[in-house]
Amino acid sequence: MSGDTDLIKLYSGRILALAAEMPRTDRLDAPDATVKKRSPLCGSTVTVDVKLTDGVISDYGQDVKACALGQAAASVLGANVIGQSRSDIEAARETLKDMLKSDGPAPTAPFDDLEVLRPARDYKNRHASILLALEATLEAVDQAEQAACA
Repeated sequence: MSGDTDLIKLYSGRILALAAEMPRTDRLDAPDATVKKRSPLCGSTVTVDVKLTDGVISDYGQDVKACALGQAAASVLGANVIGQSRSDIEAARETLKDMLKSDGPAPTAPFDDLEVLRPARDYKNRHASILLALEATLEAVDQAEQAACA
């Protein structure tokens, strides 16, 4: 039963608050790209819409069906994604991945609130859900950039 107790502790008040306060949950009417990603391990799904202006995200919408950890990560992303470039999002994803897998440092501002997910490092089956919104966003930015060059 201690595993159940540890998992309950993982879902801290801050994580639950982030999940409940997720910004940018309205889908965009005319996005430059839309990507839906699903984690086969846990079944979480994230759909993101992006608009790019001069290489940075100028508008963003998301539909997140994930555990509270995935929702919390999407919440931090949604609160800070406007004005970010592909390389900014990629750096946040790589740093978050390193934090979860190797207990590395937390992502830097503006994504420093992802630090709240550090306790999830011991729950490898939750990592895919936590990374899903960042990965979907990167794929959407790639698609938008390709479409702009076509």
